[in-house]
Amino acid sequence: MQRSCKALLGHALLGICLLTTTLPVSAGSFSSSSASAEIHFTPEEIIKFAKQVEKTLAAKGAHVAILARMGRPAAELPEGMHFTHVAFAVYSQITTADDRKIPGYAIYNLYQQNDRPEISELIQDFPVDFFAGVAVMEAGVIIPSADLQKRLLEVINSPTYSALHDPHYSLIANPYTLGKQNCTEHTLDVINAAIYQTSDIKVIKANEKTYFEAQLVNVSPLKLALGSMFSAEVSTSDQHGKPVTATFETIGKYLQKYDSGSEIMIITPVR
Repeated sequence: MQRSCKALLGHALLGICLLTTTLPVSAGSFSSSSASAEIHFTPEEIIKFAKQVEKTLAAKGAHVAILARMGRPAAELPEGMHFTHVAFAVYSQITTADDRKIPGYAIYNLYQQNDRPEISELIQDFPVDFFAGVAVMEAGVIIPSADLQKRLLEVINSPTYSALHDPHYSLIANPYTLGKQNCTEHTLDVINAAIYQTSDIKVIKANEKTYFEAQLVNVSPLKLALGSMFSAEVSTSDQHGKPVTATFETIGKYLQKYDSGSEIMIITPVR
């Protein structure tokens, strides 16, 4: 079973991560759910919304997009944070259960291991799986410029994508340092590998420190200390001073500033 990257710092100590949910759809296998995961929407609602997101991306001509979901209601998240998990949506030829090839979007995620939440792995799934456990039916989308999409495809399809993965997970990983990583930091690292056309993590981190503005984690030091003591997936070992992390919102601001032609949108269900 796989856990989503981060349901950031909710009211249950630090809002420990949401689990994704299995849906009976034909295009491949999807991540499993835990008994504690609450299902807020019917399978039909989730499938309909996932298709809406795919159609929106296709209408925009997106070959690669950055996709975000809401694993917890916004009221449970710290100030400045809205979405709880970020991944790449890549236009692909998808093989169905009956071996047909159909166009669609594959989702490239960093997920925590369910039995070892301090360890993550890179998993590919699909939009229905991506939205299966959401608390709010809303998607954040960043569509990079056509040039950056092309570069991102090259990185995602190369050994660099996996090489940039650090399996040592922290819910509030500092994007400026090494040693801990979450889904948003890995996404940011891949973006910068594409922008600077390098696989050298030292070069990537140097540019992130210079140009990327991280999100301050507005949670009390006591909660962070308790989280570090009682949860393996919360660590401040890579933080120096006030803790910071990457978010969908900060990645969006970064690309709007440095990637001319990028677009940010919010998708909600069509009624």
